Amino acid sequence: MDFAALPQKYTEYKTAKTVVLPIPYDGTATLLKGSDRGPQAILEASSRLTLFDLETNFEVYRQGICTLPPALSRDNPIDMIDEVRQLAAPLFRDGKLVVGLGGKHLVSIGLIQAAVERYSELSVVHFDAHADLRPISADVGYGNSCVMTRVNEMCESVQIGVRSMDHQERAKVDLDRMVFARDLHYHGVSAAGDALDMLSDTVYLTIDLDVLDPSCMPSVERPEPGGIDWYMLTRLIRQVASEKRIVGLDVIGLVPQPHCPAADFLAAKLIYRVLSMIFSR
Repeated sequence: MDFAALPQKYTEYKTAKTVVLPIPYDGTATLLKGSDRGPQAILEASSRLTLFDLETNFEVYRQGICTLPPALSRDNPIDMIDEVRQLAAPLFRDGKLVVGLGGKHLVSIGLIQAAVERYSELSVVHFDAHADLRPISADVGYGNSCVMTRVNEMCESVQIGVRSMDHQERAKVDLDRMVFARDLHYHGVSAAGDALDMLSDTVYLTIDLDVLDPSCMPSVERPEPGGIDWYMLTRLIRQVASEKRIVGLDVIGLVPQPHCPAADFLAAKLIYRVLSMIFSR
């Protein structure tokens, strides 16, 4: 299924400016299984999108959006990460804006590895309820809670919306590069200003949907109270898009629930809105 169910002339790889890569990986889920169904749920929900984006006064689908076949599902996280890197690398080399659909947050590592190969001065904006800064060890191996530990080995990052971490992670936090959800509630978008100023000119966005408050995004593995809302998230992304060149993004963490199709549609709308903000410049 193509993202947004577009006519074929807007889905050809050669002319499309955006390429969507579904990555249905759920191998490291510990609490609630089902994020491997997230990419398909987002694609299905995207068929109900209104293609004129009112916020940006733009029809981004006319720039072309090509949807690739899903990455193969692999049990071993290291194998999965390597496969994603190999799939994404030629997309970045071709100058496409790459959109990864997860799946668990580990898929972001392979995507960012591929982006760094193409853009050496890349920095990452990480939207998440959780810090994901736990150590990578031989005993534990790769888990979703170590994603930003690995990313920070590759490039600089800024983390936004965090409201949960353990004491080990707290010791590793660079407070200049972390914007807590509570500060956004108290001070608005300006709370992120200093951190966003630290970004390089070329940026990758990784968006774990649990950055949103469970009242608007309940369909995630680990919902955390006190999250940001739709308008806060999109205002933050629009600020980045207005000042930086966004070359890729992923939206991960959706665990579809039959009784809550609105969450699937929110994820699809978020992707379309972000693309609209990027290309309407």
